[in-house]
Amino acid sequence: MDSQANDDLADFDHTEFTALGETKVVYRKGTGPGVVVMTEIPGITPEVADFARKVVDLGCTVALPDLFGQAGKPMTNAYAASSLVRACVSKEFHAFARGRRSPVTDWLRALARSLHEELGGPGVGAVGMCLTGGFALALMLDECMIAPVLSQPSLPLPVSGARKRDLGISEDDLRVVKERVDAGVCVLGMRFSEDPASPPERFERLRQELGDGFVGIEIDSSKGNPHGNEKMAHSVLTTDLVNTPGHPTRDALDQVMDLFRERLLA
Repeated sequence: MDSQANDDLADFDHTEFTALGETKVVYRKGTGPGVVVMTEIPGITPEVADFARKVVDLGCTVALPDLFGQAGKPMTNAYAASSLVRACVSKEFHAFARGRRSPVTDWLRALARSLHEELGGPGVGAVGMCLTGGFALALMLDECMIAPVLSQPSLPLPVSGARKRDLGISEDDLRVVKERVDAGVCVLGMRFSEDPASPPERFERLRQELGDGFVGIEIDSSKGNPHGNEKMAHSVLTTDLVNTPGHPTRDALDQVMDLFRERLLA
């Protein structure tokens, strides 16, 4: 890792977490109930770290696992492409498989359980983005996960109609998720309306399966939209966030913070 990347994460504690025979670096910061922030492609960019800091400022402890890419390195198109290729061929991610959760989610579930055991509180929150966007559903298999957020969920990659509707979990997993929703857990999701990587069919399926337990935010990115969102806008909480009150991406960010405030800090 280059020195600039290190400097961008200098305010985070550099830790390691081992579970299921796998050890990964986890960047931690804050006090209070735990929130697992799962990075988007290409990795823990400065924008992802800035989002994590906002969660810390709310009063939570963020655990930011280093899942791919080079932590702290800024986003470029070439970096994103190379990181995506490496993730897609990794055994930890099911980039194309239907009806199956990615193996790395079992390690992430262990991390969430460990946070809850260490920090206490009513439970744990999680934010997935892009490639990890749907992973918070898998984390709901454990009762400690009470504030799941799905930002532009992109797996399995939507290269067919069936994959566009797939949620990246098994039918057995989905039954547990529905039970958790029936028990009062709210699933928050967000995407840009024209984003091909996170298709509308996926949100339609979530509404169909979870009913009022799914709150789906779809931000207008059509041509000529009144907020100036680019048609290819993708990252609601990071790269494409316009942190100005009244902008729909800021409203989405505020809803994430409200969810954590109500579920974790009340």
